[in-house]
Amino acid sequence: MAAHTDARLSDRTVLLAGATSASGLAATRALVAAGAHVVATGRSTQRLQELADAGAQVVVADTTSLEEMTTLAARIDAVDAVIPLVGGWRGGGGLAGQSDADFAALLPALDAVRATSRAFDVALRASGAGRFAIVSSTAVGRPLAGGANYAAVKAASEAWTRAVAQGYAKAARDAAEPLRAAAVVFRAKTLDPQALAARILTLWDEDAADLNDRVIDLD
Repeated sequence: MAAHTDARLSDRTVLLAGATSASGLAATRALVAAGAHVVATGRSTQRLQELADAGAQVVVADTTSLEEMTTLAARIDAVDAVIPLVGGWRGGGGLAGQSDADFAALLPALDAVRATSRAFDVALRASGAGRFAIVSSTAVGRPLAGGANYAAVKAASEAWTRAVAQGYAKAARDAAEPLRAAAVVFRAKTLDPQALAARILTLWDEDAADLNDRVIDLD
């Protein structure tokens, strides 16, 4: 990871939204080591402490709330990447086991994608190299009856992120400017926090025009 400690990451501001997880901690440590400024959000002061100890600026905020994310966007002078990390799994029991309660419990992951992308849209497009990235699952490509709720939420999150990518491209075309912002999807069968952290560091290795609207396999 030390190879990425250069101008591509140094002094960039990266928002890890809903970061109180193993993936959030791994990403924080990797980004801080590479010279980035990390802002990490979560709803628990206690759970955010480990991220603060790792070098992040922590903010108590609900990542699924457009109002709270918009308030946070107004507080941050500039941001170069936004990565919502709200996740979770509910499944099993075949199609009959796909309860409304489980679906409702999974929806915050989609809510976080929607809230963060909308709140930080202007900021990411204003950045010289804005990046919006979500974590999805290979279940989208091969949904199973026992994971239908989960695959449906992930598929919706991917569709939203692709719409974000189209918005970046259209804004650049309309302004007759080069594309500088990119939205991407990370897919994994079983998420490895270290693999995710390593891939986040490479978000600035490619031009936005080559990266935008990509689905990137982490496995």
